[in-house]
Amino acid sequence: MPKLTSVQLWKYNGPDKDPFLLGLASDLSTFGFFQRGTVGEMLTFTGRTIARRTQVGQRQTVQQEEYFCHAFNKDGLVGIAFVDEAYPARAGFCVVNKLLEDFVYQNPEAADKLAKIQRDLDETKVILHKTIESVLDRGEKLDQLVDKSNDLSMASQLFYKQAKKANSCCKFM
Repeated sequence: MPKLTSVQLWKYNGPDKDPFLLGLASDLSTFGFFQRGTVGEMLTFTGRTIARRTQVGQRQTVQQEEYFCHAFNKDGLVGIAFVDEAYPARAGFCVVNKLLEDFVYQNPEAADKLAKIQRDLDETKVILHKTIESVLDRGEKLDQLVDKSNDLSMASQLFYKQAKKANSCCKFM
């Protein structure tokens, strides 16, 4: 009878970081009571190693004696299924795909494209409002600059007239 021993979900962000275990479900009832802890640790270690070695978008199957491990890396999320040799490979990858799909839909915004678009629009609207406010602030500053320029122009004309009057009384020969 085919047996699914463990299903694991890992987050892997590249070679500079270790994979992070997001979820794990194991049925170790076929192993002896005192072996279960060791087998569980071995499954976790093997899962981490396979998650690290599975490239983005890659599906792979690893065989160790009568056990198979089916893995798929979907954009940094790695789903892994540990099965025995009687378990069909296609069914193993279906389990992994279902695991990855269900995890993605835990985030409602990822599941609902309309909500994602709405969130993006809201962010764009906030940025646009900030930009318009800064442009208006610059406009007010420009108005102040124009007023100061007019004041300076009037002062320079007044200075010119006063200088002309002062120079008219003195003649050079």
